[in-house]
Amino acid sequence: MAKKYIKASELELKEKLVYIGRVAKVVKGGRRFSFSAVSVVGDGKGHVGIGLGKANEVTDAIRKSVEDARKSIISVPLRKGTLPYEIIGKYGAAKVLLKPASPGTGLIAGGGVRAVLESVGVQDVLTKLLGSSNPHNVVKATVSALKNLKDAKMIADKRGIGLAELFSM
Repeated sequence: MAKKYIKASELELKEKLVYIGRVAKVVKGGRRFSFSAVSVVGDGKGHVGIGLGKANEVTDAIRKSVEDARKSIISVPLRKGTLPYEIIGKYGAAKVLLKPASPGTGLIAGGGVRAVLESVGVQDVLTKLLGSSNPHNVVKATVSALKNLKDAKMIADKRGIGLAELFSM
């Protein structure tokens, strides 16, 4: 079952800048700099999107990354401020372990993972970054894990049965 993307105009989104990278291209007259930016947008109620923007100016790169993030918003099933179950997301050499936590634990995450989970609206979760710590790949691995989360209702619908029938198996 494919995830459907949500329109950004229907949500109140908050923007978060995760990373700005400066790239130098050596030309005849010296170095020419350009910038890449990774941004996350989310409403704090189970919707998140990530985007990458590249430009010769920092502000343009940030603007482009936010526009890109608004185009890729996905819905995430949450349960009482945490995730329904433990999951690992992979992208490139980056792996992210997301583990549900009891209420009051807080968001134990760093860098790109924290930005994505805050934007989704997760309050209690434990995370571990495995492999690469490249911010772009870490953010994509986190979103990959969140995309693969399914709640009981989604599984019951996929099997064509009711929730009561699913839990009585």
